[in-house]
Amino acid sequence: MRETEKIYIAGHTGLVGSAILRRLQSDGYKNILVRTHKELDLEWQKEVENFFEKEKPEYVFLAAAKVGGILANNNFPAEFIYKNMIIETNIIHSAYKNGVKRLLFLGSSCIYPKLAPQPMKEDYLLTGQLEPTNEPYAIAKIAGIKLCQAYNRQYATKFFSVMPTNVYGPEDNYNLENSHVIPAMIRKFHLAKLAIKGEWQMIKKDESLYGSIPKDVMDNLRSISSTSGQSKAFRLWGTGSPRRELLYVDDLADACAFIMNLEDLLFNEILGGDQLPLMNIGCGKDQTIKDLASMVAGIVGYTGGIEWDHEKPDGMPRKLLDICRIKELGWQPKVSLDQGIKLAYQNYMAKY
Repeated sequence: MRETEKIYIAGHTGLVGSAILRRLQSDGYKNILVRTHKELDLEWQKEVENFFEKEKPEYVFLAAAKVGGILANNNFPAEFIYKNMIIETNIIHSAYKNGVKRLLFLGSSCIYPKLAPQPMKEDYLLTGQLEPTNEPYAIAKIAGIKLCQAYNRQYATKFFSVMPTNVYGPEDNYNLENSHVIPAMIRKFHLAKLAIKGEWQMIKKDESLYGSIPKDVMDNLRSISSTSGQSKAFRLWGTGSPRRELLYVDDLADACAFIMNLEDLLFNEILGGDQLPLMNIGCGKDQTIKDLASMVAGIVGYTGGIEWDHEKPDGMPRKLLDICRIKELGWQPKVSLDQGIKLAYQNYMAKY
């Protein structure tokens, strides 16, 4: 990508899109196209077609998606499959019609089977049953990968998919109804710290910044408050035994820029002919949710106990990506988990 070429970032206000935007701006790109949801509704085909016909972007980062954790995926399965499939279909088709040079589609590690061998290689896709708690979202993302593959085969486009592991960092979603593991833990432990100190005005301020607190969480906060006379621990979902790999979002943005800027020969090689145009992005290390909770609690400063609600779902038992393909190209992450969580918590507190 040259600095003057038109680059469109779909989903630039989200966690991943905003990181890609920061990265490109810091690298000196001067012709970046962005649109808010109000300016461009990606679920409306005609609006997307008109945008592409008018602006003619040369490169596209497709980071727009409806995302959420286990609770949101369980409660809104139709929304997750419909919204994601229609967004990616509209953008990928318009990119083809308007001669986009390269498109990078952001997927998710949940595309792989629930019981896939670990670490998960790209060719494990569609080799087993998906995790039921996020199956609609996973199917939508698999459809996006297959769209890229089909358009490449039929129209000789250069559309590529990257499958990031669990991502966290600045501009994350801290709404406890649909947040992922790191932002949910950061907020819950921060609220628990405030509750232990009896700082209810600060808890109200947190609600005004990051959304309402679910009843079960609020009841738990009251039970550990300094005014409750009780000593119950703060509850988290599941058993704490699943293992998760976490990637700081700026590292993901770095990987996306790295892939998009590969020389033509290398880029054509990773497209893979009839193989899936797919590459994992991760850090190559994982840890249990229980160990992760202890790390986040320590960084946030929560000193109370933690108990696990075994009646709540765990999700996939393990999700660790094989990142050999991108490492062989010369890329590797730079931000450690401890450093990344500290940066994420600093970003969380910056709005106070």
